[in-house]
Amino acid sequence: MSPLPHLALREEMISTARRMNASGLNQGTSGNLGVRVEGGLLITPSGMDYGALVPEDLVFLRFDGSPEGRRVPSTEWRFHRDILEARPEVNAVLHAHSMFCTTLACLHRPIPAFHYMVAKAGGSSIRCAPYATFGTEALSRHAVAALEGRKACLLANHGMIAVGASLSAAYALAVEVETLAAMYWRALQLGEPVLLDEAEMAVVLEKFKTYGHPPAPA
Repeated sequence: MSPLPHLALREEMISTARRMNASGLNQGTSGNLGVRVEGGLLITPSGMDYGALVPEDLVFLRFDGSPEGRRVPSTEWRFHRDILEARPEVNAVLHAHSMFCTTLACLHRPIPAFHYMVAKAGGSSIRCAPYATFGTEALSRHAVAALEGRKACLLANHGMIAVGASLSAAYALAVEVETLAAMYWRALQLGEPVLLDEAEMAVVLEKFKTYGHPPAPA
């Protein structure tokens, strides 16, 4: 029997899926992960308990939409594929029904520049994509558009998406976005938060280009 392709990545995906639930970022069998590999992507299967996943359960999906494996791919395979096709710098897509992001998404409310860390998602706001039925081409189109120039978005009446150059980067951003959503929700209980203007967010976005990176050698 030939070895299972991308075994280490499959194990990382399972570990991340379980971490999503353990951290409260996700609940039950909702949410999904997709990661770019040669010729397509690996994606979590549809409707399976993350605690029961084994590497063979991850589905290889070609960019033409044809799956390979013993399981059915996540119903959200379209936006995973379409995001990876539209964004060559992105290698991982994380989707979750996190509590505060989903709360705001059910109000069709984006996350504005109430805090400078909103810039971690790539812009001066975190957009909310219009509603469309889960698993549809329409939802995928809305998600790709909401992510244009961004690394995260909300999905109306649904949840959130975070993307990254790696699975660990997508997970870290998803945690950050959910934290921002929780802060924003709490601030809204007292009134409308004071927002940072576009000029300040432009400064923050520029500073984030080198945030956490070592200085260039002299």
